[in-house]
Amino acid sequence: MIRHLITLMWNRRRANALLLAEIFLAFVVLFVVGSVGLFNWRNYQEPMGFSYDNVWVIDLDAGTQPRADQFATLQTVLRQLRSAPGVVSVSRTASNTPFSGSNNTTWMETEKDGIKQSVEDVNYYEANIELREVMGVQMREGRWFDHRDETATRTPVVITQLLRDKLFGPGAPAVGKRINNREAEWQVVGVSGAYRADGELQEPRPAMFVYLSPDDTTRARNTLLVKVRPGSGAALEKKISADIRSAGTTWSSNVRALAEQRLTQFKFGLVLPVILGVVCLFLIINVALGLFGVLWLNISRRRGEIGVRRAMGATAGNISGQVLGEILVLTTFGLVLGLLVAVQFPLLGIFSVLPSIYFTAMLLAAGVLYLLAVVCALYPSRLAAGIQPAVALREE
Repeated sequence: MIRHLITLMWNRRRANALLLAEIFLAFVVLFVVGSVGLFNWRNYQEPMGFSYDNVWVIDLDAGTQPRADQFATLQTVLRQLRSAPGVVSVSRTASNTPFSGSNNTTWMETEKDGIKQSVEDVNYYEANIELREVMGVQMREGRWFDHRDETATRTPVVITQLLRDKLFGPGAPAVGKRINNREAEWQVVGVSGAYRADGELQEPRPAMFVYLSPDDTTRARNTLLVKVRPGSGAALEKKISADIRSAGTTWSSNVRALAEQRLTQFKFGLVLPVILGVVCLFLIINVALGLFGVLWLNISRRRGEIGVRRAMGATAGNISGQVLGEILVLTTFGLVLGLLVAVQFPLLGIFSVLPSIYFTAMLLAAGVLYLLAVVCALYPSRLAAGIQPAVALREE
């Protein structure tokens, strides 16, 4: 039966070549769309690790004020903000705030059982005592920064669970351990949950918080994170801007809500999946029309052949099975060609996506195309099964 179907497809190879190319292209696009969609969905389900509601980012610009005087003005700004009605807490930080699109990365290493363990692309955040209250960072082990760290001999750090697992092993204790790179050495005082400042559509990355002393005059001078009371709006924003101008006549500020930045970044992250989805939809419609048209034309041209088979005892089910089998064989040929392209992604490690995502996308793409082939073949196969031998042979 399978040999007969393949022979029939070969005899009509020219007519089926275009449809085969469409199936191949549709599979590749479905595979890419499925991979992107599964990647984004998997990332979206991971916890953010912090709260962005009612948190504002304030970018400061000292203007023409001499650099030697800027830190004193910054302290005045901090005091005014902390005393402002509607402000819950204020934290200094660097410019790589959540959803800003700005990154500060480093690499980290430690020694485990006499063997050096290193991790690349670690997100690096300047953090003081107040940052945990502002962002709602969740601790898993050890503690957050406090005033004891002002006299520490080594700079204290809090690392995320993901970085802990990569450096010391899943679930291994990390508090008290030392980590370093070529520039500095730190001591771990705590392990936090996730901190996905890149956004929920990005793959979770290891991260670390480096302690920022209140007296540090060189780091984190131009960006503040402010936790405000729910319902705070333009009135508080106006007061904050006025307080900053009153602290330094040359100073200016830009206030942004993290929730709005998150929404903007989220929409931007969906642009590529939406474009791919629209292209994929048009291809699927094109393939469906092609499958339906080919089946309709084949049945019209082969009425005599079908009539002879019915006259020789073939049942309606046999005729339907032949029509369905032909379209499934054609679809399989297109899928095999597409799989030859798709398997290169996990084998070559393209885009550093987990192989399980690629393989799941392959199964989804194949399932969609097989389902499409069956749906398109249902009505033509019923028409073919309904052809009466006497009518078909008389027409021939």
